[in-house]
Amino acid sequence: MSPVRTLATTGRVLRQLSHDPRSIVLMLVAPSLLVGLFAWLFDDQPQVFDNLGGPILALFPFVVMFLITSITTLRERRSGTLERLMTTPIAKADFILGYAIAFGVMATLQAIITVAYAVLVCGLEVNSPVWMLGVVAVVDALLGSALGLLASAFAHTEFQAVQFMPVIVFPQVLLGGLFMPREDMPEVLYAISHWLPLSYAIDAINSVTVGDEGWDVWGPVLLIAAIMVAALVLASLTLRRRSA
Repeated sequence: MSPVRTLATTGRVLRQLSHDPRSIVLMLVAPSLLVGLFAWLFDDQPQVFDNLGGPILALFPFVVMFLITSITTLRERRSGTLERLMTTPIAKADFILGYAIAFGVMATLQAIITVAYAVLVCGLEVNSPVWMLGVVAVVDALLGSALGLLASAFAHTEFQAVQFMPVIVFPQVLLGGLFMPREDMPEVLYAISHWLPLSYAIDAINSVTVGDEGWDVWGPVLLIAAIMVAALVLASLTLRRRSA
């Protein structure tokens, strides 16, 4: 793996994204609009948004980055771009890491915009410093990108990439603690939720919104970071040059 080739891949991906305004809008604006819609829906019940606004900040960026990353990366294979790149000295790890950095930049911008909109416009109450909420939101969006890269390594078509949503995303939404506290779930589902990374993202954001500090916040964040690294390593090992 070469840092030069990795950064060259990052630059190429960012240049491609700069020519795709629809994807930029989807990544940077759509999560804020969804958060705003949720806040508007419960405009007469502000306590509902204060209770669920934090987990929603974990959900929407995660889902959007998963979709964009998986479909865009798969398009590289189907167009033959990856096969041509593999005839050069670039390694699969360079490709995956370059994509991860590029989408990491977009995920960071997305998280900053979404958190600022939720706090300043929608009035989300946060009992910890807002920057902590931003850090957790960034890590959560990066998690969506990492899992999207992993899903793209196994999919053959864009439609199959979308089909991974019910397998990878929906169970995490249902069991992550968004709709009910995880400890109140049936014992089997509670045990399963421990294996779902979005559960820890929601735990971390809930800890920030109620004012917790220390390991209650950074423990889940470190675990999510470890899962991200594992997903990127697995994606680089399983990436095919093209989709058959």
